[in-house]
Amino acid sequence: MLDPELLRDESVALEARLADRGRGLGQLISELRRADAERRAIIPIVEQARHAKKALGVRIGKAKRDGLSTDELLAKGQQFSATIETEEGRLEEVERTRTAILLKLPNLAHGSVPVGGSEADNVEVRRYGTPPTFHFEAKAHWDLGPALGLIDFERGVKLAGARFSVLMGAGARLERALINFMLELHCQEHGYVEVAPPFLANEESLTATGQLPKFEDDLFKVGGDWNLYLIPTAEVPLTNLHRGEILDGRDLPLRYTAYTPCFRSEAGSYGADVRGLIRQHQFDKVELVAITRPEESYDTLETLTGHAETVLRRLGLPHRTVVLCSGDMGFAAAKTYDIEVWLPGQQRYREISSCSNTEAFQS
Repeated sequence: MLDPELLRDESVALEARLADRGRGLGQLISELRRADAERRAIIPIVEQARHAKKALGVRIGKAKRDGLSTDELLAKGQQFSATIETEEGRLEEVERTRTAILLKLPNLAHGSVPVGGSEADNVEVRRYGTPPTFHFEAKAHWDLGPALGLIDFERGVKLAGARFSVLMGAGARLERALINFMLELHCQEHGYVEVAPPFLANEESLTATGQLPKFEDDLFKVGGDWNLYLIPTAEVPLTNLHRGEILDGRDLPLRYTAYTPCFRSEAGSYGADVRGLIRQHQFDKVELVAITRPEESYDTLETLTGHAETVLRRLGLPHRTVVLCSGDMGFAAAKTYDIEVWLPGQQRYREISSCSNTEAFQS
């Protein structure tokens, strides 16, 4: 989440920059400002009561040594204790409110990010390859896959429901080969360490990367007494590998890659373009994560994006890279590049990879 000190040190600038991320955040800023003001008003009351109680303890000790009555002093001590208990309770409640608001606020857009409200305001930065032309009408993968026996959508529905599919024969082998190709490329040539993480994550991990509490409806939670969720992306376990640790700057950057299945309910996407393998509840992905120094993070973003582009270049797939505008970025991102591959069956570019710098938002 955002550093709460920004509210105090850069209040006006913070509100203006959050306005670039979308509407409806002004009310949250007002609530956060009220909670922060109440918190700052309570803290000195608690500190003064603690100081007074401590000083009173010294007086009580001296009175006992001198053989004097301590009844009045003890009564005052009880008053201080009651004040401390009451104000500490208020402070805890305000802290919970303040944290809950901060968890709803998106990251701030970097100064190089174009201001805009939708994908129409995204800016293309480079393009690779020329989309092929055919003397026939290219089929979409949802027609071609079943016709070649590579994808079975109907049996996916039978096994698990809508937005699940089954890869068959050469389709399953192709996916496995692509996963191995990407992992070997990133490990052997790009210097990433391969990780095989759990496919389940706890609430703390999902909160640290920004999925909770804002996107809980998009997660699949495990039933019973387990406080676990199916991961929506390997970004969650990879980013949390060093949660709560202090890293030696001399060891940075740390680069990790992992293959995992990803699970998303796709809440709110009903009525959207969901044909074929698009917006599935379960899909496979190879993730890249880099942990680096703040001053090197944007150079690292460029490098990581280049590594993702290399996959498509090695496969000979025409693609383009766009920088997302402020209103189209993900919740945790400060800057994002989308890599879009050309789909002949749809005659358009579609996002195939998203590379972001979250700055300190997930730290």
